[in-house]
Amino acid sequence: MRHVATTVICAISALILTSSTAAAQATVHGDLMKDWQSMKDTMVKIANAMPEDKFGYKSTPAQRSYGEQVLHVAQVNVGLAQAIGGKTPAPQINMQAKTKADIVKAMSDSFDYGIAVIKEFDNKTIQDTIQAPFMGPSTRARVMFFLLGHTWDIYGQMAVYLRLNGIVPPASVRP
Repeated sequence: MRHVATTVICAISALILTSSTAAAQATVHGDLMKDWQSMKDTMVKIANAMPEDKFGYKSTPAQRSYGEQVLHVAQVNVGLAQAIGGKTPAPQINMQAKTKADIVKAMSDSFDYGIAVIKEFDNKTIQDTIQAPFMGPSTRARVMFFLLGHTWDIYGQMAVYLRLNGIVPPASVRP
């Protein structure tokens, strides 16, 4: 009986180790999808943090307005996500949008488009080499990770715009 119990315990332990190891496996495709979805959430929150009457705010006359920063993210997301070769039709970004709702929707749509395009590939094909605009030979994943870096750059600028208007960026709010 003791031998049977030991065998059962060993079998259960092996199953637990195997399933926890499998669950812990990270992939480039999976990491990219998690990061892209998280970035959408972060950017929608920061875009919504600025009151609508401040969407035209510029930190200096030479800078983009807050709303233009949000639209810039949307435009670049769509342009480069198209370059990785997916079949999902790209949304039309109205670069002349004026209302906060329209501007935030355009950006949100650009992230949804990125999600749809990423889903078209798997862990192998997201790592295939393509000719990327201004990046040369690059993996599809590199192009999408570049977009994440670009968006973090714009996020940093938007955080300054908020602080110049007495608003704490959502990611910096502490309970």
